[in-house]
Amino acid sequence: MRVAQIAPLAESVPPKLYGGTERVVSWLADELVALGHEVTLFASGDSRTKAKLVPAWPRALRLSRPRAAPAAACASLLEVVAEAAGDFDLIHSHVDWLHLPLLRRLRTPFLTTLHGRLDLPEVPLAMQRFPGAPFISISQSQRAPLPDLHWLATIHHGMPADLLALSERPEGYLAFLGRITAEKGPDVAIRVARAAGLPLRIAAKVPRAENRYFNETIKPLLDGNNVRFLGEVNDRQKQAFLGNAAALLFPIDWPEPFGLVMIEAMACGTPVIAWPRGSVREVIEDGVTGFVVDSEAEAVEAIGRIGCLDRRLIRKRFEQRFTARRMAEDYIDSYRQLTTPVPYSAGRAQPGRKSIEVL
Repeated sequence: MRVAQIAPLAESVPPKLYGGTERVVSWLADELVALGHEVTLFASGDSRTKAKLVPAWPRALRLSRPRAAPAAACASLLEVVAEAAGDFDLIHSHVDWLHLPLLRRLRTPFLTTLHGRLDLPEVPLAMQRFPGAPFISISQSQRAPLPDLHWLATIHHGMPADLLALSERPEGYLAFLGRITAEKGPDVAIRVARAAGLPLRIAAKVPRAENRYFNETIKPLLDGNNVRFLGEVNDRQKQAFLGNAAALLFPIDWPEPFGLVMIEAMACGTPVIAWPRGSVREVIEDGVTGFVVDSEAEAVEAIGRIGCLDRRLIRKRFEQRFTARRMAEDYIDSYRQLTTPVPYSAGRAQPGRKSIEVL
């Protein structure tokens, strides 16, 4: 199958440091190539992929200097996709709704994976304009604000099975990995770690908009010993950071659509202590791959029980549920739904055109 993947331009594919969506796009594109498909990736020019790369913009936007205008970069992305659209059996987009006005007017079947939160007031208004466009959710919980969208499937993220390895001899610290923002709960992680009497290591991006929160709320709590801030880490550094952790703290206070860090920890055999928001109960098996808690007191109590969890079993559950191969095979099933010709009938499909309706 000839498949195009459209990636966001904020980060390279895969990202140099922080970045979830672009990392998933990288894993998916490479795995589709490994399965024998012809994959073209539309992304920033500093991306690395086993697919054919079409550089829609020279460099990823977040780390480039001088900073580029996102609107100009996105216009370039859509233009190069439009020029090549007829070369593909299917176009798979990961840029939310930016592409929808364009792709719905072309003849190539397309699919959109929504990677972000959908409980924002402007999202339903935008989605009303595209009632027939097929979407993939990355968790069942993500769908809650828009249950009537044209959902084709829910496909949980997956990562290469050999990217991170099982670590059976962790050190005695707790880990927080992700992005510094109040809804991710780094301040909660600090309080929980202190109450449990364990060191906390924080590896996180500080977005420009969160500088005040970091400086006023998080920085005063750092002591360089028991609570240490490491900054952003790359994939190579994640192995030691997550693998050596006794547990990952995931104290989110927002409807996280998936939470990639949870399966990264599981790949290392590291249990996850998470609050039940968003996709958490879909990803974490309570008492098997970690503990789902409702309060800081419950989190402290759960930390005392992490020694009862089998890190080898956590790794095994990762291999069974969250590999890139499983993710790619699930997407192929959805691609086939959209590219299988159906008999023409009035109001369904144009003669000589493939239907993009769910069969």
